[in-house]
Amino acid sequence: MGIIELILIAIGLSMDAFAVSVCKGLAVSELKPKHYLITGLWFGGFQALMPTIGYFLGSTFEKYITQIDHWVAFILLAVIGINMIKEAFSDNPETVDSSFSTKTMFVMAVATSIDALAVGITFAFMLESYIYLLFAVGAIGLITFLLSMLGIKIGNIFGSRYKAKAELAGGIILILIGLKILLEGVGIVA
Repeated sequence: MGIIELILIAIGLSMDAFAVSVCKGLAVSELKPKHYLITGLWFGGFQALMPTIGYFLGSTFEKYITQIDHWVAFILLAVIGINMIKEAFSDNPETVDSSFSTKTMFVMAVATSIDALAVGITFAFMLESYIYLLFAVGAIGLITFLLSMLGIKIGNIFGSRYKAKAELAGGIILILIGLKILLEGVGIVA
């Protein structure tokens, strides 16, 4: 897996956090610097933590599924991507309150990072060393941190019109990366 693919995965994974950040921006009448920092740290932190946990779970069971790892990666990324695309076209708007309490942010950070746990499992089959893992989770955390801060500002200024587009783009990116992994795994693409 190359750097470009890791960055694209990071962008794709961060779209849920970006979308929720847009909603948080809608709910806050006056943004303060602490709002940016709280949002970025919670979402970026959990987006980095979850693939790390997934990596170690996947590494534990690697010997049992190495023959089908490309199928596992494809299925997990495709399911996550399809769910994101379905959310993009959903008529049920998510409601997000203006609270930045630990309880509120924890629940939202976990909810937006569950897909990163599944991606972390796929990392166990694709990343050659802990250095790649550190780079991958660092990229995911940093990109999510930055996009969450951008999302809260966009939400505060423009409203919710970009939420669905962000989820759609993230879903498509994850499905395409999963398809590439599958095609490489079965030998169609080198």
